[in-house]
Amino acid sequence: MKRLVWTLVLMAVTPVALFAQNETAVTRNAEKLARALYLIETRYVDTLDMDKAIDEMLENLVERLDPHSSYIPKSQVETVNEPLDGSFEGIGIEFAIIADTLTVQSAMAGGPSEAVGLRAGDKIVAVDGENIAGIGLTNDGVRSRLRGPKGSKVELKVLRGEAPLSFIIRRDTIPINSVDAAYLPENGIIYVKISRFAQNTGKEFYEALLGLAKTRPKGIIIDLRGNGGGFMHVAVMLADIFLREGQVIVRTEGNGIDREDRATGMGFYPEGPLVVLVDENSASASEILAGALQDWDRAVIVGRRTFGKGLVQQQYPFADGSEIRLTVARYHTPSGRVVQSPYEMGNRTAYFRQARERYEHGESFSRDSIMMPDSLQFKTLRLGRTVYGGGGILPDVFVPYDTTGINQYVTRVIGSGALQEFANDYLDKHRSDLSADDFAAFQKRYAGCEARAWDGLLAYCTEKGIEPAAESELAACEPILRTRLKALLARGVLGTTGYWQVINQEEDPEFQRALEIVKGWKGTFPTSF
Repeated sequence: MKRLVWTLVLMAVTPVALFAQNETAVTRNAEKLARALYLIETRYVDTLDMDKAIDEMLENLVERLDPHSSYIPKSQVETVNEPLDGSFEGIGIEFAIIADTLTVQSAMAGGPSEAVGLRAGDKIVAVDGENIAGIGLTNDGVRSRLRGPKGSKVELKVLRGEAPLSFIIRRDTIPINSVDAAYLPENGIIYVKISRFAQNTGKEFYEALLGLAKTRPKGIIIDLRGNGGGFMHVAVMLADIFLREGQVIVRTEGNGIDREDRATGMGFYPEGPLVVLVDENSASASEILAGALQDWDRAVIVGRRTFGKGLVQQQYPFADGSEIRLTVARYHTPSGRVVQSPYEMGNRTAYFRQARERYEHGESFSRDSIMMPDSLQFKTLRLGRTVYGGGGILPDVFVPYDTTGINQYVTRVIGSGALQEFANDYLDKHRSDLSADDFAAFQKRYAGCEARAWDGLLAYCTEKGIEPAAESELAACEPILRTRLKALLARGVLGTTGYWQVINQEEDPEFQRALEIVKGWKGTFPTSF
């Protein structure tokens, strides 16, 4: 009987194909591990939580690999995969926990919360009769209460200003949008901001382009700043929109993997002004897209050097519902560049500290601080321009990180949550003054109440115990706070596109540089930037 139990344990740990091999290292180690598990389970003097111990063992093992391989316990699989899956089942709100109170940031368009009238600024104080205000609520606590099977109902008690309201909401399938904003900053020029490369990103991107392009676009700006990546095939799909048939998009090489992805020639926009915005938080699939378009001299890359993640992960499930996300390949841009930053196996701390060290060394503020040896030089495939490998995508046009006006008062106002709280309260009381169908109408309405909103913010911050700024300190940071306040109010009225319209127009030098390049574009690719 014991022999049978041990054999079953061994079969659970070791793939059947391995039994056909002769005493390889893999089979020896699998047998050793299975034997140890069996002995601990059946002979150990005390009781051990084996599920927890095996989770910790696998986590420790994967920690010894590259920085991007990971083990995902069953309890975390849904949370980890959800941003890329493209949907979840719930009530459809974006939320924040402000002053220990669950506060609606926006009701997702077309979702069940919007349908019943829930809106930005509403404070949810009870769910199905359970008080959730002032109890130390966490994000996980919110999800466990508000999410549930499609068709199930949840009752919410809400404060809108001082008025108590009740809502009964029937949960539904909620899409997770990866296109945060899409609009025309000027006639015929399309701006699209992509936050991640998820299952639905290609569809969202196409719909954004086709919805805005009544005629052939005069230019397109793709904003990948802060986009940490996602599915590689989605980045390939987007690159295909802008390249010509047969042009290589990415080369992938690994253990038993050697492939090239090429453009199909069915692209929507294979020529014309194109700019891609990147920064130090653009990674992985973002770098595949930016690198391919740069190598083919198809787009001007604007911003700062990207993170440098050129490793491809494959997710493998276990029978208990947990998963291992294992690095299986490296990718190369069409010119042959390696995008992956150097790393030491098992030393994740040093690897992720590189981003901070770049900042400390001045890379975020000066192109001259980025040291690239000649050995890492490559040539673009059409015009022969010099580009670099060895860690991230170096932009064609460097725009330094802008710290103008960032001081202690700004940090206190934003970091304390006071700015967001005030914006929510202001919308509660003055929504009718700001209500608009488009950004131009919002601009006009906000101009009539901007002074009142600004004075109200300063008074609110003082009431919340934030020490007023000295005159010179306030003068320095006033433009930032005014812009952020306006952007939050625009989001409450027009959604995330409204937010980015304000930020891009009033605060963002990278966006302004991109717009200049698009408007000054000559021929198939600019000769100077």
